[in-house]
Amino acid sequence: MHLHKILAGAVQAGWHVDQVCCTYEGAEAAETVDGIHIHRRGHWSVANFVLPGVVRGLLKEHRYDLLLEDINKLPFYTPLYSGGVPVLAVVPHLFGTTVYREANAVLASYVWLAEQLIPPVYRNVDFEVISPSTRDDLIARGLDGDRIRTVYCGLEHERFALADPPPRSATPLVVCWSRLRRYKSTDVAIRAFARIHRELADARMLVMGRGPDEERLRKLVTKLGLDDVVDFHGFMPWEELVGHLHRAHVFLNPSPKEGWGLTVVEANACGLPVVASDRPGLKDSVRDGETGDLVPYADDAAFAAKALELLRDPELWRRRSEAARAWARTFSWERCAQESLEIFDQVATRGAQS
Repeated sequence: MHLHKILAGAVQAGWHVDQVCCTYEGAEAAETVDGIHIHRRGHWSVANFVLPGVVRGLLKEHRYDLLLEDINKLPFYTPLYSGGVPVLAVVPHLFGTTVYREANAVLASYVWLAEQLIPPVYRNVDFEVISPSTRDDLIARGLDGDRIRTVYCGLEHERFALADPPPRSATPLVVCWSRLRRYKSTDVAIRAFARIHRELADARMLVMGRGPDEERLRKLVTKLGLDDVVDFHGFMPWEELVGHLHRAHVFLNPSPKEGWGLTVVEANACGLPVVASDRPGLKDSVRDGETGDLVPYADDAAFAAKALELLRDPELWRRRSEAARAWARTFSWERCAQESLEIFDQVATRGAQS
C-alpha cells in the first residue's frame, strides 16, 4: 500500500512510472493500475534473481530520471546496474537477526547476509524510510544519516470511519491483527490473553489475519484451554474487519520489529488503544502512555497487566481512545506522497546535474 500510494501520487504529478514486481496466480504480466505501468515476472521466491533482468531491459529501452528500489525483505542491488540513473532506496525496515525467528537457519542466513551488503553497495544512495527506527538502523549499519529522510505512512481515513459503527462489546474484547507468521510473535498475545482471561472470565479474544503460523497458534490456544474464548477470523471483508476494531477494547501488537506499525495507527483511527512491544517501529507509532502502552518484548505478563489496566478503568480507556483517534488524524497518504515526491525531485535533479 505504501509503495502504491507514492507511485500513484507521482503519476498524478505528471511522472511516467514503470513498476517491476513479482507475479502471482491469476495476475496479468502487464497491467496499468492508477496510471502505474506494472511489469510482473517470476514468483516472489525467485524475484531477486528474475527482476533485475527486467529492470536492465527497461533501462535499455527508455530514459529514466530516477530508479526507485523498494528494499522489502531482500535488496536488489540496483546501484550496480542503474547505468547512471540516480537510485532512491525506500526501506520499510530490515530484518536483521529477526529473520531467524521466521525462517530455517539456511534461508535466514541468506537473508541476513544479503542485508550485510547494503552499506557498501548503497553507500552513495539516498534513502526514504518510514520511521525514525529504520533510519537509526541504517545509520547503525554505517550509512550516511544526511542521505536518509523519514516520511511517515498515511492512512485511508474513509475506510475506518463507518457511517454506523457498532458499539463496543458489552464484555472485554481483545484483538490481535497481523499476518500469522512466527516472527510476528502472536503467541505472546495469546499467552497474555490467557492471563487476562484468568482475571476477567468474560473476556474474549479475536485473532485477525492469516498465515503459515496459524496451525501452531491454534494448538497453543488448545493447550491453554482457550478454545471457547479465542476466535481465529482469518481473512475477512474490509468493512467486517473494521467493525471488529470498533467493537474491541484493546489491540495487542507483540511484534519484535516493524517498519512503522501501520495497523497500530489504523486501530487508533477506530478509537482502539494499543499495547505493543517497545521495539523498533512500534515505539514510533505508539505514543507511550497516551495512545497506548509500550512493554518489553515477549513479556506476556506485562502485556496482560497493561491491558487489564485499560479494561478495568473506563476513564483511562476513554482518554487513551480519544488520544488514539487524534493521533491517527495526523496521518494522510496525500502528505506522504507529496513529501516523497519532493525527495524524488531532489534526487533526480541532483543526478541530472552530476
